[in-house]
Formats: sequence, structure tokens, C-alpha cells
Amino acid sequence: MNNSHDEIKKLLKASRSMLSNNTINEQISEIKNRYGIITEQGSDLASDNITKKMNIAKSVEDKIEDDTEPDRDKSQGYRISGGIMVLHGKDSSDLELTTDDKIAFQETMDEFVNEVSDLVDFNKLNVYPNNVEWSGKIIDFDIEFFFSIGEDGGMYINGDMIKADENFVEMINKLKTYYDKFKSKWAKVLASRKKTNKVEK
Repeated sequence: MNNSHDEIKKLLKASRSMLSNNTINEQISEIKNRYGIITEQGSDLASDNITKKMNIAKSVEDKIEDDTEPDRDKSQGYRISGGIMVLHGKDSSDLELTTDDKIAFQETMDEFVNEVSDLVDFNKLNVYPNNVEWSGKIIDFDIEFFFSIGEDGGMYINGDMIKADENFVEMINKLKTYYDKFKSKWAKVLASRKKTNKVEK
């Protein structure tokens, strides 16, 4: 029994010495010297670095993304008579609220209440350099509206199981009529904001 214990200890010691880095490095050095293999200074065939691959394509992609990432858009919100207007742009001059902007926003909310419905929850009005978006919920019909001018401009409505009666059709007609007014007013505001920005620059 004692012999097998000693034999196991010897095997363990031999396996540890074979697996140690020192033995492997010594063997690699001996092979290099025997066959005249030349390596670059600082490169070690036994180290883990030799098996790691550089992902050149990934590093180039990361560099391109860093170089081509556009400036982040900035935004600034303003509370005007209970509503919120958010201006979006590339620089601080795009985020300045003018008196005309305030008046247009106030008129927009007042006209909607007078011409479409007085039971409404308005969402933010977003003014982008080439677009204006506004939405809200008409409470008595449980429908949401979304107005947009610009490339994807139009009037959109959303609701669940809406009774398509005369009152609903009348509401849709009021929304459509008001959208045309909204589009006209905010197209002028956008044009005015562009002129103001060009003059300031």
C-alpha cells in the first residue's frame, strides 16, 4: 500500500513539472535552438498572447462609428399656459423660444378647444427643424389624435371599439378641418424659425 502511495506522489510530481510553464518554456527554447527558429523580440510562443487574434475589422468599424456619429440632437421644453412645447435642434440657437412661438402654441391649444373639443388632454408639441408633431386624447370619444407636418405629415387617430355614429363622423370632420389650420400655422412658424436662425448665424 505504501508503494502505491509513493508511486502516485511521483506521478503527481511528474505531471506538475510537465505542466508547469518553466518546463514548457525550456522545451520551446531547446526546440528553437536546435532548429534555428528565429522569433520577433518580445514574442513568446508559450504565452497566451500568441493564440489571441486581433479583430482588425471590428476595430476599424469602431473607429468609423466614432468618426461618423452625428452630433446629438438637443432639446429644450417650455411650459406655456398648461401645455408643453419642446424645441429640438443641433445647437442652442435652435432651442430659443420666441414670442411668436409662444403665441402660436397658445392659439393652437385655444383654437382646438373652441373648434374641436373642450375635453382634451394635450401631449407635448415637438418642434423639429423640418417637422412639427402634436398629439393628445379627446376624452369624450376616447380617441387619440396625432398631427404631423413635414415628410410624413398628416392626421392620425387611434382608438378601441369606437362607435361610428354621426357624432363620431362629425368629430373626425372637425379634426380634419382643424388639422389643415394647424398645418398652415406651424408651417409658417417653421419658416420663420429657419429665417431667424440664418440671420443669427
